Parts: sequence; structure tokens; C-alpha cells
Amino acid sequence: MINIKNLNKYYSNTKVLNDISIDIKKGEIFAIVGHSGAGKSTLLRCINGLEDYADGILLVNNKEIKNLKKDELREFRKNIGMIFQHFSLIQRKTVFENISLPMQLWGYKKEEISKKVNDLLALVGLEEKKDAYPSQLSGGQKQRVAIARALTLDPEILLCDEATSALDPNTTTSILNLLKEINEKLNITIVIVAHEMEVVKQIAQKALLLEHGNIIGFDDTEELFLKPDIKMKEFLGETEVVPKTGVNVKLYFPKDNVFQSFITKMARELNMDFNIVWGKLEEINGHIVGNMVINIEDETRDIVIDYIRQHDIVWEVL
Repeated sequence: MINIKNLNKYYSNTKVLNDISIDIKKGEIFAIVGHSGAGKSTLLRCINGLEDYADGILLVNNKEIKNLKKDELREFRKNIGMIFQHFSLIQRKTVFENISLPMQLWGYKKEEISKKVNDLLALVGLEEKKDAYPSQLSGGQKQRVAIARALTLDPEILLCDEATSALDPNTTTSILNLLKEINEKLNITIVIVAHEMEVVKQIAQKALLLEHGNIIGFDDTEELFLKPDIKMKEFLGETEVVPKTGVNVKLYFPKDNVFQSFITKMARELNMDFNIVWGKLEEINGHIVGNMVINIEDETRDIVIDYIRQHDIVWEVL
């Protein structure tokens, strides 16, 4: 669907994207994450041809973006919907008129427009707001209008540039649930730019972490959060407080075995005590995952680690 290899982008002499290589599959919800200035939105705008790039390969449905001529680029963008942080609605037009605008610009018949817009109003839950103006809507309702407008031309790809960052937490959750529903019902590939990690956890199947235009993480979302590397921990701002004596072992529990009673079973079968320093469970993309730190005595280290290995538990010594 979207294939990027060794992509580089400059603003004057400043390199803002450095050797980016990723693949995004059809029907996937993919997150591009990073702090301000990381290059997230720039990468997103390269995907739909709003930004050029110096070198590398960027294929969307096997089409190299930088090779498209003006008319080809216009036709190409018809297949890509986009929503923005600040909604970009026309204030003097009603909800119905805002949603119908892309179809009007492409010369669709009134009957086609009316049916499509009403179907989309039902999808985003705004049937009763069709004649309202943007000034009469809440932030969440405005974003729902923007989402409906982005879907009018039946795109295969939906690009979301900080689409929830201007919304409160409850509204953010409702918009993310809507995007997930759209992904499942219409099999649309969704690429989300975000700086809030909770957005990624709730909806993304894969995530790319950017820092100053460089990839510092790229994996299934569950893997990124379940066992973060040093760069990921720095990005998340996580510090792990553990005892200074003994051996601290961190255990990772993916979705398939998070609720297994491994700790009590290990204590019983090895006939030894150890301290549980801390542990946590969290929901990532609808799955519960967790990790835990235990503190054991130095002389029991080899026995405990050998037992952990035998049970295929992911672990590390801190």
C-alpha cells in the first residue's frame, strides 16, 4: 500500500527527514509519533504529495509520488482523505455543504451527493446536525464533519494530522473509536500523526517513533510499549526505580499470557520467596499487556532465570 525507502527531506540546508524506511499495509492503522519538530507532519505531507522530498522512494499503490505530473497528482489525491487538527471547515457553509464540497468540486450529480452525504452523516452520528453551521458545533462534532468530508470520494487512505490534539480526553476517545469503526467497516488504511502516546495505544496496530527526523522506534504497537528500549523509555519519560541490593528482573507479559499465575507458580515450584517491586497492566489496541519487576537474592539468580527461560517468558535484568 505505502512503501517508503531511504527517504530524505530538507528545508534549505536542514535535514528534516533522515533515511526513513517503512511499509504500511492495506487496512492497517499506523501511527507516526514524536515530539514537536520531529518531522511527523512533514512525512505525512510527503505521502500525499503536499511536500516534495530530496531522494529515496515513496510508493503509494506502486506509484512513485515525485514522478506524478500535475493532473496525475490531482487524481492521485482523490484517493487520499485528510483531516487536520483545527478541522478546516468553511464557517459560512452548513454541515451538509461542508461534507459535500469535494463531490461538488469533482462534478458529481446532486442525487449522488445527497445520498453519499446522508450516508456519511449517519456513519459519523450527525444526522440531526446537517443544517447546522460550524459555529454551532462542539469540537468533537466539528472533527466528525471533517472526517465525513474526507470520506466523500471513497478514499483508500485516510491521513490524520494531529486530529485529536485539540480535543478533550472523552471526545478524543469517541473520535478514535469512530476512526477504528471506519477502518473496520470500510477497510481504509489510516495513518495518524500524534504526540500523545494514549492515542497510539488505543488505536494503532503499528507505530513509528521519530526524533529530529530520525527513526528511533518502529514495530507493532504492543511490542514497542511492552518492552521499550532505551530510546523509547526516554521518549516516554519513564524511569524505573528499583532496589540497589539483590537482582532486579523485569518480566514481560504479552496479551496471550498476561493473566497466567506465573509468579505464584514459580514461587511454589522453586520453594523460595522474592519481592515484587512493582508491576502494571495496560490496554494497547484492545489487548491487555503487562510487566513486573521482581527482586531476588544474588545466590538464587541462576535458578530463577533458568526457570523463567524454561517457561518462554520475556525478561531482562535491570
